[in-house]
Amino acid sequence: MIEPSIALYGDAFDKVESLLEELLKNTQSRYALLVDRKGFVLVHKEALWAPRPPSLDSIATLIAGSSSATNALAKILGESQFDALVQEGKEISLYVESASDLALLVILFDKKAPLGKVKLFAKKTAAEISDTLEREKHLPRPELKLDQNFSSGATALLDDLFG
Repeated sequence: MIEPSIALYGDAFDKVESLLEELLKNTQSRYALLVDRKGFVLVHKEALWAPRPPSLDSIATLIAGSSSATNALAKILGESQFDALVQEGKEISLYVESASDLALLVILFDKKAPLGKVKLFAKKTAAEISDTLEREKHLPRPELKLDQNFSSGATALLDDLFG
């Protein structure tokens, strides 16, 4: 089974979530996501006024694939990678910024959010997220410690459910 490149816990998750919330506020964008390069949504935030979001998992998967193809194109052109990608539509646009070698920052915005403002704040946010991910990458994952009480409680619950 494919797993995310990195998992965010505790303070790191809260920090990234706070950065995404601030990004939305500063840019008047609809949605902000942190996506790993395999296509998993790590953290996401949406503006309170934004309409119901599209399938974020689908967006994450497609963004990761698009980023991979774009980086292959960069290598053909002699670049190590392209750090940003813009897709502009009539009603909604998206901006993707590399947040580290593990993740991409994705912002979905409409005409109310000027592209220059989105780029400016996205670069700042991506740098802060990159620092957070770099620190998190070197920390051990928290261990899930299940004691005997959990085991017997779970067994009893399953027995009640399934007989």
